Amino acid sequence: MTKRTEKTIRTKPAKRPAAIRAAAARIPKVASAKLAEARPPANRAEKSAERRAAIVEAAMDEFIARGFAATRLDDVAKRAGVAKGTLYLYFKDKESMFEELIRTALVPLISRMTAQPPITGPVRDAVEKFAETFIREIVSTRRGDIIRLIVSEGPRFPAIADFYFREVVSKGLTGMKALVQLAITRGEIKHRELGEFPQLVVAPAIVAVIWQSLFARHAPLDGLAMFKIHLDLIFGERRKT
Repeated sequence: MTKRTEKTIRTKPAKRPAAIRAAAARIPKVASAKLAEARPPANRAEKSAERRAAIVEAAMDEFIARGFAATRLDDVAKRAGVAKGTLYLYFKDKESMFEELIRTALVPLISRMTAQPPITGPVRDAVEKFAETFIREIVSTRRGDIIRLIVSEGPRFPAIADFYFREVVSKGLTGMKALVQLAITRGEIKHRELGEFPQLVVAPAIVAVIWQSLFARHAPLDGLAMFKIHLDLIFGERRKT
């Protein structure tokens, strides 16, 4: 065996540990890279949700300030701090944007209001609780502005009125009708015909919403006090103890 061959044989084992160490050193980097790649999607999802919420909030501001017809998507985008093209990543048009506004601002509230636990006390107490929630969380808030907007512009844009009826009004009326029927069954309400017209029970709530925007600066209205007097007419006056 020549000296050159012996040198080759001796030097090869010396190179292998170095190669292994180099390969081992690369493994954590690959794992770290994979973890880094796994993080951005979560961050992107959060940022996307934040951007969507910002757009909806900006749309609410514009709709309330200008009305549905006069609101421009350019103004919504500017208020939200995004490019106009970004709006179309989340909403196909102004109508779908308004529907999302109803879905996020009103649907959860009406679902909570109509999700009644078993009623063990007087039905009137449950109806008063409904009224108190409505007056507190709708009449004098931006939710009330949305309802007033639908009342004023719904006839010209029936699609948004239809969506509002399906998602909010129908659920509220169904819940109220169930309460009225229960009150009739228990004898708390004498006029059985009222079971067919739950709209009569909630009418003061709608009056309060409209009054707030049109006449409150001239004659402030205590919507809850009015509602309780209305319930006296339906249930009879409460007995004083």
